Amino acid sequence: MAYEYTLMPSPVGVLTLVARDGKLSAILWECERANRVRLGALHEANDSPVLLETKRQLAEYFAGTRHQFELELDFAGTEFQRQVWQALLTIPFGETRSYSQIAQQIGNPKAVRAVGAANGRNPISIIAPCHRVIGASGGLTGFAGGLEAKQYLLRLEDRGQVKMAF
Repeated sequence: MAYEYTLMPSPVGVLTLVARDGKLSAILWECERANRVRLGALHEANDSPVLLETKRQLAEYFAGTRHQFELELDFAGTEFQRQVWQALLTIPFGETRSYSQIAQQIGNPKAVRAVGAANGRNPISIIAPCHRVIGASGGLTGFAGGLEAKQYLLRLEDRGQVKMAF
C-alpha cells in the first residue's frame, strides 16, 4: 500500500503526517532536508483514520493536555535505528536523555555517534521524542525541525525546567 499524508498546522510549523497500512510512518517538518526520511510515493488522504487520530492527539499535546501518545507506529529503518527509536519511546514526558544514555540503554555503549545519526533520521518526530535527546553537557544539539522547535517542545513539556536523568 502507498503512503498517505495530510498536513497539520502546529505551533512548530506545518507538519506532514504520513501513514501506511493504518499505522503512522512519519511526521515531517516544513524545513525537512531531502532524504532524511525515506518514503515511497505519497498521496493526500485527509480522511485517513490514523492521520485524523494523529492530528487529534498532536492537538492535545500542543494544548498541554496529552503527555503520552497512543498510536500504532510503522518505523522503517535498520534494526539498529529501530532499537534507538524504540528507546526514544521510553523517555518520559518532561525528561531528557543524552546520546550516551540511549547507547547504554540499547546495550551498545560505544555507539554514541551512531545513536546520534539514528536519532537524526527518526521518522516519527514528536511521537518518538527525539527532541528529548540532548548533549551530555545538557546543551541542545541538532534537530530536524530546527533548534527553535526543539526548544519549544522541551518548554511545552516542562515549562522550561528540563530534567536530565543520570
